[in-house]
Amino acid sequence: MRPCYLIPMSKLPTKAEVLDWISANPTLTSKRDIAKAFGIKGADRIDLKRILRELEDEGHLEKRKKTYRDPDRLPPVSVLQVKAPDANGDLFAQPLEWHGEGVEPTVLLIPRASDPALGEGDRILARLQVVHEVDHNYEARLIRRIGASPRRVVGIFRKTAEGGRIMPIDKGSDKEWMVETEATGGAQEGELVEAEQAGPARGRMGLPRARIVERLGDPTAPRAVSLIAIHQHGIPDDFPPEVLAEADSMKPAGLSGRTDLRDMPLITIDPVDARDRDDAIFAEPDDDPQNEGGHVLWVAIADVAHYVTPGSALDREAKSRGNSSYFPDRVVPMLPDRLSGDLCSLHEGVPRACIAVRMRIDAAGNKLGQRFYRGLMRSPASLNYAEVQAAIDGSPNDKTGPLLEPVLKPLYDAYDALRAARERRQPLDLDLPERKIKLDEDGKVTSVDFADRLDAHKLIEEFMVLANVAAAETLIAKDTPLLFRVHEEPPQEKLESLRDTAESAGLTLAKGQVLKTHHLNQLLHQAAKTGESELINLATLRSMTQAYYSPKNFGHFGLALQNYGHFTSPIRRYSDLIVHRALVTAHKWGDDGLSVQDIERLETTAQHISDTERRSMMAERDTTDRYLAAFLSERLGAEFTGRVSGIAKFGLFVKLDETGADGLVPIGTLGNEYFHFDRDAGTLMGGSTGRIIGLGMRARVKLVEAAPVTGGIAFELLELDDDEYQSVQGGRQARGRGRGRGKPGTSPRRKLAKAKTKDAKTKRKVSRQRREKN
Repeated sequence: MRPCYLIPMSKLPTKAEVLDWISANPTLTSKRDIAKAFGIKGADRIDLKRILRELEDEGHLEKRKKTYRDPDRLPPVSVLQVKAPDANGDLFAQPLEWHGEGVEPTVLLIPRASDPALGEGDRILARLQVVHEVDHNYEARLIRRIGASPRRVVGIFRKTAEGGRIMPIDKGSDKEWMVETEATGGAQEGELVEAEQAGPARGRMGLPRARIVERLGDPTAPRAVSLIAIHQHGIPDDFPPEVLAEADSMKPAGLSGRTDLRDMPLITIDPVDARDRDDAIFAEPDDDPQNEGGHVLWVAIADVAHYVTPGSALDREAKSRGNSSYFPDRVVPMLPDRLSGDLCSLHEGVPRACIAVRMRIDAAGNKLGQRFYRGLMRSPASLNYAEVQAAIDGSPNDKTGPLLEPVLKPLYDAYDALRAARERRQPLDLDLPERKIKLDEDGKVTSVDFADRLDAHKLIEEFMVLANVAAAETLIAKDTPLLFRVHEEPPQEKLESLRDTAESAGLTLAKGQVLKTHHLNQLLHQAAKTGESELINLATLRSMTQAYYSPKNFGHFGLALQNYGHFTSPIRRYSDLIVHRALVTAHKWGDDGLSVQDIERLETTAQHISDTERRSMMAERDTTDRYLAAFLSERLGAEFTGRVSGIAKFGLFVKLDETGADGLVPIGTLGNEYFHFDRDAGTLMGGSTGRIIGLGMRARVKLVEAAPVTGGIAFELLELDDDEYQSVQGGRQARGRGRGRGKPGTSPRRKLAKAKTKDAKTKRKVSRQRREKN
């Protein structure tokens, strides 16, 4: 109900009375509102207008869009720009509509669980409420976000008479940016630069304006590859001085308040080039006679929560980054090296603070229970995967030999039990070989190989999965908030697409029932016996939803687990740090557990770190693309084999068998005929020949372009399945072998692709007729 604001008056109000009323009624500030409030009618309105004009001239009022307000007060709904978090982790905002004199008012943002994650520079529309506290004047609640911080671009600088231009390095981007002379920042011709938008385009057809904020050096330098992705995706790679100072002031944790685990042989097993070691393991037979053949497993994780406390400078920076980002030539860590490479890294022979979990499993690998400890450990050995596997396979070295019987073999015995449990649980069993890019000392690609997949890798994975389950179950039992790792079931339409792809390869996927991971595994195992394994594995991966973090538990479909939270990597994932703090709170281990702000902002934190995880994935993928393009740039004209990995209206993508590089075959090079792109069927169909191009088809291509700066790769199609492409009068034309020129293929896959195209067109036609009828 709208409040009554009439004030009976028998004469004109004084200036002070007008100012007091406007201050008390900031939403009702037009001349009409003021006149109504004071009961002013007729000719007296002229005198009221005079009073308002005088107050305006004296600077007490400001007239904007026919309303009056105190220039030293903010309107109840204001446009704000978000500032960086303060020392307590609170977000303040700068009012963009304040025109008063003196000290600018301070505005504290009060987040709600449903609000999106806000970052420094974001512009928002917010509802304000006046408060009378010492540290701020207003509290603001988000209405909506109306703009982000200035758009940034990474590109090559080219000098011009007016200053310069920036040629963006994004694949597919041909928009240039204009840089005025005073905004070049001293950049040199051909230099790689980072710039931010400085204003709109000049004129209707002009270029957007930019201001160079950082010079990144030679774009052709090998080590510029990851630097480009880091800046392009806005990943912070320098720690603020206060964060480094806080990290440098840290001292190693002592034994006080901790369980002494220093005599337990908790070993670390990592890649040979590992930059941090945040997990250690140990296993032994269970001596409980009621658990014959069972095992006791220990997983110890670096106690990052001891050093990174809620609201500290380290905490704010870690949360902002969300996670570490890994590139072939460098790591952009979540925490400074004093922590990630030293105090929180479980190095051999030195005492380190940890949070450890003791788990009991039976002979079949079923977990019987767990108990968590806040401890102090000292690892007897830092090992790598290859030497551990070699020791188990009969070739121990000087380091693994003494550990073989007392430490390594019991680990593998426990792993055998966990592997049996995994077989029964049937998590999604994708077989997607990881390609490893090897660089020389100068950062130049020397080879692209398939990474080894050893039992030692699988052992660590199973131990970590079990520990993550134990953490989630413990916190659920203790009714303590946490962040779950969520992976929801794939949507039905994606499963139908996967089913079609499987049928095109002569395989089957179960239908007419609730789909479980074991149904997908049956399909994957069918494909493994054919030449379609990579196609089906990729298609299955694409049918999956993306995993994310949430304070609500929706289960993990891919792992076939109901309760799952990330606990095992707090050095490189903020989600795990939240889980560690939750364990501290649940066990009453100290005052460095979950803060009130941590709990209130779990939803916002989950959204933010899910976003930063995707940001890192895209940056890592772009870096890999650029390194592969650099590697292939010396092999222009060479021929390769691969598979069609993507279909678009502008062409098709082919993934090479040798390196896994993806390149584009432009649609204009496919033939003189017009190709129809069918999004629903995922095909290209020749308008005159009716030939179908679909996912998974074998292809032979010639490399015609590889651009290391953008990562772009282009191919010329030489052969597709059993069709050969030959140049005809400057165009391209298909010639079938044994079927007559230009005739569509008759393989089962092509028949199904054509049927899918026809079915998709029929569905669209029926849908259109229904809309027209309604």
